[in-house]
Formats: sequence, structure tokens, C-alpha cells
Amino acid sequence: MRLLIFGYGFSGRALARSPAAEGWRIAATHRDAEGAARIVADGAEPLDLADHDGLAAALSAADALLVTAPPGPAGCPAFDALAPLLSRQAPRPAWIGYLSTTGVYGDRRGRWVTEDSPLAAQSVEGARRVGAERDWMGLGRRQGLCVTVFRLPGIYGPGRSTFDRLRAGQAKRITSPGQVFSRIHVDDLAAGLVASIARPRAGAAYNLCDDEPAPNSQVVAHAAALLGMQPPPEIALADARLPPSAMRFYAESKRVSNARAKAELGWRPTYPTYREGLAAVLKAGG
Repeated sequence: MRLLIFGYGFSGRALARSPAAEGWRIAATHRDAEGAARIVADGAEPLDLADHDGLAAALSAADALLVTAPPGPAGCPAFDALAPLLSRQAPRPAWIGYLSTTGVYGDRRGRWVTEDSPLAAQSVEGARRVGAERDWMGLGRRQGLCVTVFRLPGIYGPGRSTFDRLRAGQAKRITSPGQVFSRIHVDDLAAGLVASIARPRAGAAYNLCDDEPAPNSQVVAHAAALLGMQPPPEIALADARLPPSAMRFYAESKRVSNARAKAELGWRPTYPTYREGLAAVLKAGG
């Protein structure tokens, strides 16, 4: 298996380092020397985004392509770089995965959403993801490519969790009546991607998330208890003085169903709630 990762961040790195990826030949893009060093340290091949010939060669050799880079005001950077190549060169990857967000569903006032729910993004970030999804899905239909979209909630794991904010004294235990979020441990995300690569379906969309949406205040309190710390005091959302991007995030509440991924991919989260996930992060030294 040859995997090309466009955007070697938290999620892409988790897939590359997954036990299921052992023996795969992995190449990943980078923008600077620090990014290249991280890729090399993980045993993968670094690809400079400015090296167009190298990127074209890696894409031609890839069995699978994972796009994790977020879209900006001009759209998805991976689409701009790779769509022209995918439209004219062969062979092409048998599987293309695009990491999107559950923010595409907008605010549902705590109601459940599935992959068939209308896309009604309210935030700038969510709207950009809707556009990127449509670009990738449209390319897949036009070119006969197996493009799959994964809609993700908040991703956490070792090195990126509530524990880090608690230790730094930066965690806020925000309360907003009726507000809940879904989450996913980064290892469960990687497992879902592996399952999709094994069972590709063109044009599919999957919600990869845990089984128990929960409010922020509950998760922060549980994480503090695991650390043996007093939880920070509860604070109302209106008094939290969050930056605009965070306020847009907290303006939405929904419960995200993962039933399709379970049924079609045979995937089950190893960490079905934040309780198991946080315990695993702490055990891993996170």
C-alpha cells in the first residue's frame, strides 16, 4: 500500500503511525524544514509542496490519498494542487479521503444528525468545508474517482486534550444550557480511515465520532478528576470572553450519529465515550 498524505498534521500523523499502516509506503507533504523532519522521523517520505514534479510522481504512485489540510478563503489547497493532476494523469489512487467537519451541519439545537441531514453550515469554517466537500465529490463524479468524505467533530489524543489545558491553567468549564458536542479520539479516526480504505465506496460520506455527545463542562470536570485537580469553576458562555472562532463553535449544538460508519465499514470506536478516551490519553502520558 502506498499512501500520500496532503497535510501531515495531528490526524494524518495518527494514520501514518497506526499499527494498521505498518508496512505501508507513506509520503506526506510539508511546507518547511521542521515539517520535513517530523515526517522523516516517522519513517515517511517528505514532499515539498513547492516540488510540483515530485508531488505529481507521488500521486501517480499512490494507492490512496488522504487530504487533511483545511480550506482557506480561496478554497481547499489540496484540490487546487491535485485536481489538475488527477484529471489528466494515470494511474490514479483507488481511494481518496477528504477530512471535513461536522460543522457542515450547523446548529441543530441538540438534535441528532446523520450523513443525510442537510448541510447548513453557519460558521465561516463550516461553509468553507461545504465548498471543499462539493469540489472533491464533484471531481470524483466527473473523473470516476473513489472520493470519500469524513465529517469529524473535535479530535483529541495524546498531546492534544483537555489535560493540556488543565495543566497550563487555561481550561474553561463553559456552561451553555442544552449544549452538547461530539468528539473522537485520534486513534479511532485513524481506524475509521483504515476501514474505509479496505472497503472503498465512491461518493460516500461518514461521520466518525464517539457514541456519547456531552457538554464541555462535564468533560473538563472528568478530566480534572483524573488528574486529581479541582475543576475550574463553571462559567457562562456569555462571560467566557472567547475569541470569535470559538464563539462560532459554541453557537452550535448537535448530536452526531456514527451508525453508517459502523454498519458499512464494520468500524467501532475503541473509545466510545470521552471517559475511555481520556483514560487512554492519560495512560499514554498525555
